[in-house]
Amino acid sequence: MTVQGVLIKNKVVVAKKFDEVYKEKYYGKIIDSGDKEQLDLSLIEAMHLLNKGELILKDGKKKLKKDDAFLKFCAVDDEFPQKYTVYADLRERGYIVKSGFKFGTHFRVYSRGVNPYKEGPKHQKEHTKWVVHAVPENYTLSYQEMSRAVRLAQNIRTKMLWAVVDSENEPTYYEIVRIRP
Repeated sequence: MTVQGVLIKNKVVVAKKFDEVYKEKYYGKIIDSGDKEQLDLSLIEAMHLLNKGELILKDGKKKLKKDDAFLKFCAVDDEFPQKYTVYADLRERGYIVKSGFKFGTHFRVYSRGVNPYKEGPKHQKEHTKWVVHAVPENYTLSYQEMSRAVRLAQNIRTKMLWAVVDSENEPTYYEIVRIRP
């Protein structure tokens, strides 16, 4: 099933027929404005659906092609190329990938086949397998930045992965752990 979305600043809004994309494929976030619901997709989610042929994307009245959308998204987010590469790789491997913004990272990743929208008490909800931060291969970071990311992941009982995207656009994943002697 193909859905139609409209680009609005730094997100894509799908107003109709989004149940399959949301409930079965776990893309986006439902926004309820009282009288109607809409599905908000991140630019990365929208690009992935566009590449899979499951989204028709409009910018105003103009239909956007994949290449034009990619360039437009890169103009909005300078980290978009490496973030999209990692997102697409994880999705193609069958993982459920959601925003990691509130954890100070790019993504939180759930195991294959889980429902990240599961209702109920917190102890019954599905738990994030990893938090993932996508960086280009020439990225440098301080020990403090690395330590902060690892400690945050540890505090939420998950693992921190750094996804390094090389010049061939291939991600390599590194798990950094804190060891106490």
